[in-house]
Amino acid sequence: MPLLGRRIRVLVVEDEPLYRGLLTTALSQDPLLEVVGSFADGRSAVAAAPTLGAHVALLDLDLGGEPDGMRTGLLLRRILPEVGVVLLSHLAAPRLLTALPPEHAWGWSYLLKRSVADVATLRCAVRRAAAGEVMVDPALVARRVAHSTGVLGRLTERQRTLVELLAQGWDNEAIALRLSLAPKTVDNQLSQIYLALGLGRAAAGLNPRVRTVLLYLEETYVDSAEAAVGEPLLHVVGGS
Repeated sequence: MPLLGRRIRVLVVEDEPLYRGLLTTALSQDPLLEVVGSFADGRSAVAAAPTLGAHVALLDLDLGGEPDGMRTGLLLRRILPEVGVVLLSHLAAPRLLTALPPEHAWGWSYLLKRSVADVATLRCAVRRAAAGEVMVDPALVARRVAHSTGVLGRLTERQRTLVELLAQGWDNEAIALRLSLAPKTVDNQLSQIYLALGLGRAAAGLNPRVRTVLLYLEETYVDSAEAAVGEPLLHVVGGS
């Protein structure tokens, strides 16, 4: 969902007033971002959405009531089919994104609330969501471990590093600089990764880049605590 240089219009939904104000200020200081609405709950945001034309919704996962942040994101998608979503949470449970309906699994970022102190990470998450990609908080990626018997075991160490950088929201040019590679080399290595993981062709409307990050979340873990925290929320996603 490229915006071709236009300012990204952001909707902020956060039930804590001070934090909502801090988010609005942090985003507004970026000349490429524009906050078009600020709300304390999901219902108000959904009601106002048709007139706001937001490209991205920045949502607290736990809004203190119904709908929660993830459900609000899905409701907004009914009104604004191309809107990206950034979820903010105290929970280390990015695997929630793998429970999204396939047709809505693109364009989501998942950040820990404490990571928003790094404004660059917050702005990157907004840009990746606007571009229809999937990004996971770099602090969470750094803690995840691949299952020993999973499909990520088919990859070389360098290829697994590339997948981790994809999950953190790095674009191909940034990956090339980080790893001292030519951009064309990164393109070729990503194509090889997609083939190795059986993701060479788009499925359910998702490009291989998005599917690779979702597969990474499925095939990695932090510890049993993440599953315990995340599992009760998974059934909410598919609700009507």
